[in-house]
Amino acid sequence: MFTLIKRLLIGRPLKSTELGEQKLIKTKALAILSSDALSSVAYGPEQILLVLMTVSAAAFWYSIPIGVGVLVLLTALILSYRQIIFAYPHGGGAYVVSKENLGVFPGLISGGALLVDYILTVAVSVSAGTDAITSAFPSLHEHSVLISIVFVLFITILNLRGVTESASILAYPVYLFVLAIVVMVIVGLYKIATGDVSPTLHTSLGTPVAGISLFLLLRAFASGSSALTGVEAISNAIPNFKDPAPNNAAKTLLAMGGLLSILFSGIVFLAYYYGIAPKEEVTVVSQIAEGIFGRHTMYYFIQGTTALILILAANTGYSAFPLLAVNLAKDKFIPRMFTARGDRLGYSNGIISLGILSIILIIAFQGKTEHLIPLYAVGVFIPFTLSQTGMLVKWFRQRPKGWIGKFIINSIGALISFIVTMMFFLTKFEQVWSILIFLPLIIFVFHRIKKHYEAVGEQLRLATCEPVMPIEGNVMILPVSGITHVVEHSILYAKSLKPEQIIAVYVPFEKEDEAIFEEKWERFQPDVRLVTLHSPYRSISNPLFKFIDTVQRKASENNYQVTVIIPQFIPKKGWHNILHNQTSLMLRAQLLYRKDVIITTVPYHLKK
Repeated sequence: MFTLIKRLLIGRPLKSTELGEQKLIKTKALAILSSDALSSVAYGPEQILLVLMTVSAAAFWYSIPIGVGVLVLLTALILSYRQIIFAYPHGGGAYVVSKENLGVFPGLISGGALLVDYILTVAVSVSAGTDAITSAFPSLHEHSVLISIVFVLFITILNLRGVTESASILAYPVYLFVLAIVVMVIVGLYKIATGDVSPTLHTSLGTPVAGISLFLLLRAFASGSSALTGVEAISNAIPNFKDPAPNNAAKTLLAMGGLLSILFSGIVFLAYYYGIAPKEEVTVVSQIAEGIFGRHTMYYFIQGTTALILILAANTGYSAFPLLAVNLAKDKFIPRMFTARGDRLGYSNGIISLGILSIILIIAFQGKTEHLIPLYAVGVFIPFTLSQTGMLVKWFRQRPKGWIGKFIINSIGALISFIVTMMFFLTKFEQVWSILIFLPLIIFVFHRIKKHYEAVGEQLRLATCEPVMPIEGNVMILPVSGITHVVEHSILYAKSLKPEQIIAVYVPFEKEDEAIFEEKWERFQPDVRLVTLHSPYRSISNPLFKFIDTVQRKASENNYQVTVIIPQFIPKKGWHNILHNQTSLMLRAQLLYRKDVIITTVPYHLKK
């Protein structure tokens, strides 16, 4: 049944030779890897207005110069990550750049921050998409957490089916969203040009506003920069592109930057000109669409495509998180299981882990997007700053042809990213302070995992100086609970190995059972020694393990190996297992951690 459900949801397994067919062309890559960045225009401009609103609605005109500043930062990041794509064509993005140019510790800061950021990408995108749905249908607002969880499960299953299949499905909503926003911007600008929009809805550019300060403007700029999250995803996912991968990735990055700048500029300008003020349960995009089209077909089309891209923007996290996890796992900082490909050639363990962690985050924050965005943004601007700084170091060390221009681009990107990061800490500390706790914890875990793998490798290498003890004989201990075919089968197996001695061990809870069993055993297997260990506290493991320890100490004097043979019958149907106690499983699990004891399970399969 499990196999059938898995095949229904995920599809047939793919051969390793079919990996090339799972690579992305530019149009599909733009949809699957740019959805996060493009979708952020639905909440990035709103974050600027939320800060300016603390002064007054008259301050909304500052959103225009702030928007220009965000576009300058976007340009620097796009040009910088284009350089990273060609400098590191095998992917890895900020983690690889920081590790190779600044050292392991900065690399782990980037890697840890990005892992958390991709979890936040899913949580923020799905929560924001749910907000768009509940803006159009307010009666669903109380079910927002459940709706978000259902969407995360859907996207997780979609990604488990493979990169190409998910990209084919996701391309349509992304391009429909771009079309919807472009139409909205064009119609909005046309209405402004024809005088259909009253100029009294907004204050004029340059109007003096009491209470405005440089600190507040920087805070608004930092908040608006949340629209740039997801820009780094393409540089992490270069291996997903068809050859020539770096060229295709670079072109996709430029296309994403162009689309993002157009959509962001249009929404910022329309929000300013139409005098839109943020509301708790109605998004800025929803208000702009309603102001331009009214609550008619086009409004619902825009809200529908916005909700879709916000939800499916989570797919950027599903594309980048597993590949980043692969790089960290290859460097032995996270479990090796993240390097394994699943049935559909995707990194299934990374996909499933991302889905589970995102659901936990959505439940913990009750799907409140505004509580997640600052943490989300600061989590991505830390790697932005480190990757730009790493590229500075790279150009200064290598000094290739034309390095000065590249150095200047990365300098601008590093400086602005650092300012944005500091502004988040200074202005939204109560919302982002947790990163100062969990990021060091993540790095500590990285180092502990690395230390474990190094210790395991050192002990498993044949070159180790640790001597191997010779084995000159075998003593077999056979726990028994009765006289059955299972026990008989296990004894025949043990005898076939010709050990020095076979010891059957019976643990009765009542004294009278001891004599009865010994008598039966004498008739059943007189040539196999039986030891009975009365257990007044009804524990099988304690007396058995004490006996094993005693035998093991004596056996080691003669270089004998102690082997515990555990008989186990296997029911014909899997669900029958719940009808039987699992003593053999419990004993095996506990014995695995006892040094110098070998455990052998002898299964006996029931026929009916």
